[in-house]
Formats: sequence, structure tokens, C-alpha cells
Amino acid sequence: MKKLYMSAYFLCAVTGFSAQEVLWQKDIKSSTQDFLSQVTTTIDQQYLITGSSIQTKNQQLSTNNQNNGYDFHLVKLDQQGKEVWEKYFSGQNHDFLSATVATQEGGFLLAGTSFSGKGLDKKDDSKGGSDVWLIRINEFGDELWQKTLGTSQDEEAKSVIQTTNFGFMVAGNVQNSRNGFGSKDVTVTTLDKNGKVLSELILGGRGLDEVEKMIPTPDGGALLGMYSRSSEYAGSGKREDGSSTISYQPKTTNNFGEGDFWIVKLNNDGKVEWEKNFGGKGDDHLRTMAFTSSGYIIGGESRSERSGNKTVGIEEGTDIWLISLNTKGDEQWQKSYNFKNRDILMSMNVISGKPSTDNRQPSTKGVLLGGYTQAEGRIEADDETFWMLYIDNNGNEQWRKHVKGESRKKEERLSDLKMNKDGSIVLAGTSAEELGKENWKIVKLGDSQIDQLIEKQDIKIYPNPVSDYCYVEVGFDFKEAEIILYDMGGRQLQSLKTKNKVTKINTQNLIQGAYLIVVKTDTEKTANAKLIKK
Repeated sequence: MKKLYMSAYFLCAVTGFSAQEVLWQKDIKSSTQDFLSQVTTTIDQQYLITGSSIQTKNQQLSTNNQNNGYDFHLVKLDQQGKEVWEKYFSGQNHDFLSATVATQEGGFLLAGTSFSGKGLDKKDDSKGGSDVWLIRINEFGDELWQKTLGTSQDEEAKSVIQTTNFGFMVAGNVQNSRNGFGSKDVTVTTLDKNGKVLSELILGGRGLDEVEKMIPTPDGGALLGMYSRSSEYAGSGKREDGSSTISYQPKTTNNFGEGDFWIVKLNNDGKVEWEKNFGGKGDDHLRTMAFTSSGYIIGGESRSERSGNKTVGIEEGTDIWLISLNTKGDEQWQKSYNFKNRDILMSMNVISGKPSTDNRQPSTKGVLLGGYTQAEGRIEADDETFWMLYIDNNGNEQWRKHVKGESRKKEERLSDLKMNKDGSIVLAGTSAEELGKENWKIVKLGDSQIDQLIEKQDIKIYPNPVSDYCYVEVGFDFKEAEIILYDMGGRQLQSLKTKNKVTKINTQNLIQGAYLIVVKTDTEKTANAKLIKK
């Protein structure tokens, strides 16, 4: 059985005088090479850690799954880092979990790549080669439905988002598609909330194109970020395959070098609105993207000097390369950052100002980047550790810090970074005690510099008005609090103790009308707000 460890520790910043407090660290030990893909934050500030692991015999016996391959592996943690539940989803062959999205209704959609046929947890036959395996679960990890997508070729899942109508879009790749454009093309499949396929889009040029990230856009569309080794596809984009749900879009921009950033904006109908290509003469690999008040920030690593349409150079190894675009895809600025070796960007989190009173996007204060550095040539002191880099909205570096946590192993590679509403930060990645034993390492930080940037309210209730459940968020520090629900006549209806900054309240039994929620803490600070029951 894998063992989970918790600890608290303190770190100092690399630059400046701000201390980081490690609120807790969770190490999920393994005897094999495990892969961690993502941290997904729930509405009540719990954390779903997802990736792929090989179960031990004891774990297989407890789940009645006899499988020697990789399985989908999920661990849900509460706000204090304690395990809420652990789940595996297994096929009879290798299954790799790539991406997860928290649904608006509660629960999650899991998207991964399956080499398994029907059997164990997998309910559908293989379509041939590797397929996309989707599993929708509730907040307790129980399966609601699953779907296998694929053809006779090899498909893989890379990213998933929920759409404004509660459906989903899944982005992935397909090799040597029968009606495709190159050796590897990008697929975007749109499904309804029950998993019914509504449409599929295939994009590509004359070469290899791989999607790395997809993010939702405020207009109900999506932004695709791809690593492209393709030239423009000059032939006709029309394809005939007898399906009314599949459409094809050839690449219309050329590469500048070995590998470029290829960005495609889809509208709310899943059709291409615009596309852009950025790169120098070398190899440039897109990793992640974020939406800001001024448009989009596209990020990855670059080996290119100033060339092509790349206007910033490199210092050593690969540098972090960011491009800011407006919502029409026009470039606003480019920036480069260096940690002296092979620098790899894995995550971006936007820090916003106060919410707008006229429903406009809140202004962006800055962006918190997360990644790691691999040694190339000489070994620097902080290679193979998690790092954070904070920039303002114009890309100007404000500070950078390395995060070692309780201990530092031989190889530590960040997979994801998530910033919480209270300014705390969760970093998750792998940590190798020895070759072939990559454990999961999750660290929750409190950082005073980030804390000062977060706009906080003493108490916030959402959704409000409410139907069945609401969440009470407390903006100030405490160790223990009491949340009390009163009717407008002053009669106490509910009372519960909490140690969490965000607490779920059951309002199913309330009749329509107005109520008062009062928060009392051990620090003798109080706050209250009105709640409306629909």
C-alpha cells in the first residue's frame, strides 16, 4: 500500500525578504515510476491529484482489479492535506490519465489514453490502437458514465474543458489519420453533459502537430495551444468520410523553425476563428496558456535565438518564452526568462484585481508561473527543484523562488501549480528517491508576497441566491470558526464548526426567503452576510 506523509517546514525566498511557509507537504510513495498530471481545485478548495500508477498486489486485491499495467490514479485531499479518498480506474492494459476538469455541477471529468479493451473498469471495446477514455465521476469518486473515443489509429487525450452549456470539449492527437493532414493531427471532440458526441474537429498541417493545452474563453469558445512541426497544408481542407459530425481544418500558417507555437481560437460553435504561428529558427515548445484581462498569455520553452517572429533571444539551454496576445490574436509583447539550464514551464495562474461592478473581466495584476529546471552540462544549485516566477501584466519579472519543501530528492519535476482564493499555493509533481521510483510530491505554501496581491472579503457566499448548497468563504486567518445560520427573525437554524477557509452549507431544507450567515472565529473576529434562498 502506498504510504502518505505530511509535514510542515519553512523556506526563504531566492530574491527579496519574503518567507514562504510550507503549510503541509504530502508525499505519496511508490515502488514504481508514477506519473502525476494535474491538480484540480474544487469549489470548496479541496484538491484532486490525478495521474497514472501501477498498483501493488495488495491494492489490486482491495479493488478486485488484476492488472499489471498503468491505471488512472486519483487522490482527493482536503484543505489541510488529509486524504478524503483514493481511487483507481483500471483496464487490462496500460491506461494513462492526462487531464481533469472540475464540473460546475460538482464532480469531475477524467480524460486519458487507453490501450485496454473491454474488461475490469473499462466498459467499451477498444476502437483499435490507443483510444481516448473519458470517465465522469461525482465528488466522491463514483462513476457516473464513461466513453471510449477512437478509430483504428492511435489517439491520445491531452486536455479537457467544460463548456457553457454544461457539455465538454476534449482535445487530443491522432496519428496517421485516414483523412488527416500529416503524421499527427489534433482532434477536438465536443460532447454533451451525458457523453454524447456532438461534433469532432481535426486540425493539422503537412507534418506533426500536437495539442498541449486547451482553455475556455469568455465567449463560450476555446483556445488551443499546439506544438507544431508542420508547414501550411496547401491542399483542399475538404474531407469525405460519411460522417456529418466530423469537420477538417488545414493549417494555414507556416513554421519559422524546427518546432513552433501554433495557437488556434475556436468560437462557441467549435469553428476556427483565427490562428497564429510563433517561433524562431530552433525548436520552440508550447506548454500552457492563460486568459487575462488584456487577452491571452502563451508560454513554453525556446531554443531559438532572435529569428522568425521571435524578438527575444536565449541565454543558456532552453529559456521560458512568453507571448501576450489580445483577444483577436495580435501580439502585444514577448518576454524571455532563464534559470541557466533546460527550463520547463508547466503552469500559469492569473492574479486578478477587485471584481468589476459592471460584469467586465477584472483587471489582471500579474501571473504566477510554475516549472522546473533540468541540468544540461554543469549542474546549478537549484536544478531539479520546483520553481515559481511572478510577473506583472506586462511581463516584467517581479520575483522568483525555488520550492524544496521538507526534503529534496535527486529529480523533482513540477507537473502543476494552482493558486487558491486565499493566496495559498499548491504545487504538485514527482520526486525521485532513485531511478524508476518517482513518488508524488504535493506542497501547499503560504506566501506573504502573493497574499498581499489577493483581493479578499471578510465573508463571501456563493452561489447566492442558492438552491441546494452554498459555500461560505472566510477571507481572514483563523484556526477554528463557527458558522451559524439564522432566519430573519433571529432564530438559529444551523451551526457547524470548521477549520476551512471555504465550507459547504446544506440549504435544501430552507424555504424561500432571506437568511443571515454569521461567522465567529477563535480570534474573536466576526463577519456576516445575507443569504437568499430561491
